[in-house]
Amino acid sequence: MTEVRQYFGNVWMAIYTAMVGMRRTFRHLFTPAVTIQYPDVKLKLPERARNRLYVNIDDCIGCDQCAMACPVDCITIETIKSTPDQDLGTTSTGQKKRLHVPKFDIDIAKCCYCGLCVYPCPTECIMMTDVYEFSEFDRKNLIYHYSRMTPEEIDVAKEKLKKAEEEAAAKKAAAAAAAKAAPPKQEGTSSQQPDSTKPS
Repeated sequence: MTEVRQYFGNVWMAIYTAMVGMRRTFRHLFTPAVTIQYPDVKLKLPERARNRLYVNIDDCIGCDQCAMACPVDCITIETIKSTPDQDLGTTSTGQKKRLHVPKFDIDIAKCCYCGLCVYPCPTECIMMTDVYEFSEFDRKNLIYHYSRMTPEEIDVAKEKLKKAEEEAAAKKAAAAAAAKAAPPKQEGTSSQQPDSTKPS
């Protein structure tokens, strides 16, 4: 009799523990489904969500502050100085642009979404967006290129800068040569003459 009681006790304990474990599952059987029909329906993200970076290259002045603030070095910026005869325009905040930006790349695969690059930007051209879908088949597609300068424009800008630097160096050398070739200034000798007003 004891063995039969123990047997049915074990059966009851097995059913009871299973029911305890399935209690939450059974509860969901009688609640309406709230499945989001992704990708047609998407969850609304918070206003300060940090996801994919975006750069408004028209407002970039090439200051490199965002790249210096990045803790994982995912931002690469290259700049070319403009010559005095070039007008690169101004940013939306009114700052004059003095540098060409032939390269502004962000490797989003390295990005840790900390947002530290956003705050030091003086023109607020780099920002975090609410875009969180950027899966790619190729790793190279996770490097975003924001510069719009063509290779021809980059070559022209470099050539102009090189020519301007050569002209400036030639003027400096000519000025130094002229200063060296000029005769040294002779210091005037003042001859002391007797003061006629003094009594002799």
